[in-house]
Amino acid sequence: MENKRVTLFAGHYGSGKTNIAVNYALALKEKFEKVVITDLDIVNPYFRTCDSIEELTKAGIKLISSEFANSNVDLPALPQEVYSILDDKSSVAILDIGGDDRGAYALGRYEASIKEENNYEMLFVFNKYRPLTPDASSALEVMREIETAGKIKFTAIVNNSNLGALTTKDDVLSSVEDAVELSRISGLPVKMTTVNEGLFNVLNGEIDNIFPLKLQKKIV
Repeated sequence: MENKRVTLFAGHYGSGKTNIAVNYALALKEKFEKVVITDLDIVNPYFRTCDSIEELTKAGIKLISSEFANSNVDLPALPQEVYSILDDKSSVAILDIGGDDRGAYALGRYEASIKEENNYEMLFVFNKYRPLTPDASSALEVMREIETAGKIKFTAIVNNSNLGALTTKDDVLSSVEDAVELSRISGLPVKMTTVNEGLFNVLNGEIDNIFPLKLQKKIV
């Protein structure tokens, strides 16, 4: 699976993009020495990437997030350190973008630097089991809203259709047709279909470009 230096994950609120971003960072660490993950979520005051701080640190992955992450301070402040990963071309960076168009506005301030380097991929996280993206046409509407807000076009799709720990093999298989339809109407390829690691061996070989996920544990 080809990787760009900067990978951005965005999608409908609750689509599961943060869990994918964390797992993707861990996978990239097996291939690259210097991996950084940045949480740009200004919608969720808890900045959920921090729920995996111990696992990321143990793997040698740097996490950049607000100083108010996992606190009760609802302040959409982003650290200046974000610019460092765009300037440091020796690192491989993952950016977790906030949900929907509101969350994508934070991306606008970094848009020029990302486009100038032109070594990025912007992945739309599609989950057909979320209320506002039950099919390809509704997902495309959300996709276009995010692109307008963040000022960067998507380059590929991640099919992350799931029901959390309750997801079955049939749930995943039934989502493939919707992901293919979203690919058709958007003109973008499906980069991967994600599944809980417990379903990986069951579905491996039945779906192209399958990517196993460990479910992120929520800090309470």
